[in-house]
Amino acid sequence: MTSLRPFHATDVFKFNPTNLDPLTETYDLNFYFSYLARWPHLFNVAEGLDGTIDGYIMGKLESSPSYYINSEHYLPFHAHITALTVAPHARRLGLARTLSSSLENSGDEYDAWFVDLFVRKSNKVAQGLYKGLGYSVFRVVKDYYNDDPTDETKDSEDGWDMRKQLKRDVHGKHVRSDGEKYMVSPDDVW
Repeated sequence: MTSLRPFHATDVFKFNPTNLDPLTETYDLNFYFSYLARWPHLFNVAEGLDGTIDGYIMGKLESSPSYYINSEHYLPFHAHITALTVAPHARRLGLARTLSSSLENSGDEYDAWFVDLFVRKSNKVAQGLYKGLGYSVFRVVKDYYNDDPTDETKDSEDGWDMRKQLKRDVHGKHVRSDGEKYMVSPDDVW
């Protein structure tokens, strides 16, 4: 049985097996600790009975800066999934759904408009997962990632900005069903 709990600083010594996946984005320790300091209630792990980390989610709440408010790319207050990963041995058990639901519920509690995330264009497994959880592509960010694990001759890969509306967005103003038609540059993404 797996249980959810807040991420602890010492978890950085235990989550490497979960991160050992070519499609899992990994970061330096300062990045993990900055999330733990700023959004501890949105950084959670799924822990197995033996203490292994079966998965984790790093989330945050944000909006574009006020000087960006007149831009067509302005982002209102929303929740963001920075990282969601499940260890290979714990996949297909519903942990990704449970972890993402925890962030979606927090987003609703804070009256956010939507939850968003970025996923590689080549990561069909993650795209299928997120679509199954109710996310849709809002826009394609050209050359969002600085590498392309599927093609060593390329220096970058496109990213999909996927979103799921929350309770506040009653009319679905911040989601699209045809987002793959909307291309933006990384400079347009705050």
